Amino acid sequence: MPLQLTVVAVGRRGPRWLQDACAEYARRLPAEIGLRQVQLAPARRSKLEPGEQVRRAEAKQFRAALRAGQQVIVLDETGKALTTRQLASQLRRWIDAGDSVALIIGGADGLDPALRREAMACWSLSALTLPHGLVRLLALEQIYRAWSILNRHPYHRD
Repeated sequence: MPLQLTVVAVGRRGPRWLQDACAEYARRLPAEIGLRQVQLAPARRSKLEPGEQVRRAEAKQFRAALRAGQQVIVLDETGKALTTRQLASQLRRWIDAGDSVALIIGGADGLDPALRREAMACWSLSALTLPHGLVRLLALEQIYRAWSILNRHPYHRD
């Protein structure tokens, strides 16, 4: 059974170049990685809706988008940094086990602390604060790069 990978992100579709780049990396992934991308609408924010309420509302959307039994990993600048080779090793374990994994990318107000606690891991792609669309692109590229390492594809060079 292939790895079932879901990337769930809060935000708008983004500019055409971003959509095209994400689609390109999704297209490159092999059949052994079943990719599903879910785009969630940002929760409505107003002067009366503080960030805490926005994060809770988005956490509810995240939970609704997840499938039963998925391993949840949140992406956040405060998470654990992995090397690409460490990600490749993790990807190998997921593929071998036929796991179902969800990568969660929060919105402008960040992630609900309860959702972070529920996740099996919190990873950082960078210590910088990045736009959610760019994080989605970087995550897809790094998954493809990790796969290329595992398969000795020339895309990755040390």
